[in-house]
Amino acid sequence: MLDEEIAIESVESSIVHATLTTLKPQPIPLDVKVIIIGDGYTHYILNQYDESFSKLFKITADFDVEMPRDEDNIQKLARYIAKHCQEKDLKPFDASAVARIVQFASRLVDDQTKMSTHLNSIIDVLIESDAWASVKGDDVVSVHHVNTALEEKRDRSNQYEEKVLQMFDDGTYLIDVEGEKVGEINGLAVVGASQYSFGKPSKITVSTFRGQAGIVNIEREANTSGKIHDKGVLIISGYLGYMYAQNKPLSLTATIVFEQLYSGVDGDSASSTELYAILSSLSGVPIKQSLAVTGSVNQRGEIQPIGGVNEKIEGFYHVCRLKGLTGDQGVIIPHQNVKNLMLSDDVVEAVRAGMFHIYPVKTIDEGIELLMGQKAGVRNKNGSFSKGSIHYKVDQKIVQLAESLKEE
Repeated sequence: MLDEEIAIESVESSIVHATLTTLKPQPIPLDVKVIIIGDGYTHYILNQYDESFSKLFKITADFDVEMPRDEDNIQKLARYIAKHCQEKDLKPFDASAVARIVQFASRLVDDQTKMSTHLNSIIDVLIESDAWASVKGDDVVSVHHVNTALEEKRDRSNQYEEKVLQMFDDGTYLIDVEGEKVGEINGLAVVGASQYSFGKPSKITVSTFRGQAGIVNIEREANTSGKIHDKGVLIISGYLGYMYAQNKPLSLTATIVFEQLYSGVDGDSASSTELYAILSSLSGVPIKQSLAVTGSVNQRGEIQPIGGVNEKIEGFYHVCRLKGLTGDQGVIIPHQNVKNLMLSDDVVEAVRAGMFHIYPVKTIDEGIELLMGQKAGVRNKNGSFSKGSIHYKVDQKIVQLAESLKEE
């Protein structure tokens, strides 16, 4: 390519010890452009480790994996579906089927305001939906054919999820979805492979007692905690110091652990969950086990968004349904993640029926009141918290721990 010609050579001529002489045709002039299509990570690696790459490929064009879910793009997607069906001899899709495909495209990117541009995933659903219409003997693909295709697609990949649910059902995995407990809370994580992932609730427990060790992350001590999770635990220490240790030492030891989690934990999406459990343990006020929590927190107690919100909500819902829906169960999520909600039909129906709930929160204080059923409390002008509030009880406990250490 650098010589702008194609040289035609025999295989024998490239062998050092070959004695056979062959004709050597004139090189053919070459005038082409080479375009490489790939993912961003591969481009980064080539650019970093191959000096000639950036010289040969000077122009880079980034293609987005998502597009706005507006009227114009919805119409474009509908036309693409119609065109693809015509070209591939698939049955036509009615309006309800197209609308369901649009929902699926939004679920792929977990955003109500956007749609995926990964057309191969959409094409797979078109083909399977057409097949189910044929099985049913219908000439037009409707929404129930698309739903069947998506359900069958999930059922082919969710064996691990079914095994996990079975272990929740038979009591192998311990979890409570009713009642109240001090220092215990239901956290949420996303597990699985790239082809299929699902949400799995985990019991998080906290023990607090007199000491100087601060927040002890048992996962870290056991080398099963990732760096981002470690950061989240350190942020919790910052919050406790900011709220309760402005005029006194934070003389406590608090141990945190994800129970029955042996494959390691990373990410900070459980930092607010862990903080609620610590506050419950210190205040002595129990947490409602009917609620699960996800969300990151900063040192000022503001809740921050997380990933995998749909899988996490659905994961806890499936366990609650298995144990028995009471109408009190639900999930607390960051308010920023509301736009990411693209939940399955069964969860949506349960929410509409009042059997399951989703609570968006902006601050730790909002979550405290939902989980513990008491006022979080505000700081008075003299620096103390409103009497009887959760913050007041935590503050009094920290004072008690500090004084008991002084007496020794």
